[in-house]
Amino acid sequence: MGFKPYSNSLEMRLKSFYKYVFSLFLFVSQNFNAYAAANGIASEDFYIPCEAPNIQLFMRYKHLAGAKATTPDKILLYVHGATYPSETAFDLPIDGISMMDLLAAAGYDVYLVDIRGYGLSSRPPEMEMQAQDNPPIVHTADAVSDFGSAVDAILKRHHVSKINVMGWSWGSSTVGMYTSLNNQKVNRLILYAPLWVFAKDTALPTGPAAVKLGAYRTVSKDSAKARWLKGLNPQQAQGLIPPGVFEAWADATWATDPKGASGNLRAPNGVIEDVMNHWQAGKPMYDPGKITVPTFLIHAEWDADLPVYQAQGIFSELKNTAYKRYVELGQGTHTIMLEKNRMQFFKEIKMFLDE
Repeated sequence: MGFKPYSNSLEMRLKSFYKYVFSLFLFVSQNFNAYAAANGIASEDFYIPCEAPNIQLFMRYKHLAGAKATTPDKILLYVHGATYPSETAFDLPIDGISMMDLLAAAGYDVYLVDIRGYGLSSRPPEMEMQAQDNPPIVHTADAVSDFGSAVDAILKRHHVSKINVMGWSWGSSTVGMYTSLNNQKVNRLILYAPLWVFAKDTALPTGPAAVKLGAYRTVSKDSAKARWLKGLNPQQAQGLIPPGVFEAWADATWATDPKGASGNLRAPNGVIEDVMNHWQAGKPMYDPGKITVPTFLIHAEWDADLPVYQAQGIFSELKNTAYKRYVELGQGTHTIMLEKNRMQFFKEIKMFLDE
């Protein structure tokens, strides 16, 4: 006698039950981070000194309440790019939760830092004068020094010898250079939209520079929106930025610089000078071959600021890492962290850190 199949009604009930269990699993997994963010994430803002006199660096720290990481693999420090501060992107809530929250909810102790002249960190005195009264300020070497001060503060707080580090755009050169000089203090390295050597005659990602650069430049919200969507056709731009996100990000970012004239945001020009003298001139500012720690590069296909060939270029120069990985995300720009595919971005980074 052959095997007698389940009755249709029993089979339907079993399918319904399994569907319910699977739906419940999805609901729990998808909402765990939001629940933890709403109910169990502790946040602390504080300042640390740096090598520059009279300069204080702003830092933010988030983690699950009642817990404190004691191993290097569970601590991450993030730093921003050339124009905007760390907190208004990395810790901008979208649907009630930020990238920083997501990582904290997943059990990481997460920090961010603003380099001098950015966000809530001290502005150098040159930024209180007319821009053309002084040469460019806050170069990559200054950013590396400030980032090193933040790393050392975290090492002391957690009594560990190394941590994970992550940089976006210009911040990738900050953390890349720092790691090449301090492998012993870095557990894993993440380069988001990495800066590398530009192709010949490439325009600056921030637009054409004046013949003589002043200490800083000013940026309007309109120019920021145009830069975000640069190179996209109407179909690509449609729905890319979730409703209200650009406005929330812009309001939070410009609020960090209330002294900006005519509602413009001030950004130091040291990075622009570095790009002109090094990255556009084919002279890398550091040697990726000196990086020995596991390294992850993540990039989006519509990035008009730092195109894909730059990520590929630096990837090929990472010759001595313990291992390396490069992920290209579809349907995203330089700012994919705040766009519709941000969860793909988060999951790739978390997978690398979890390994």
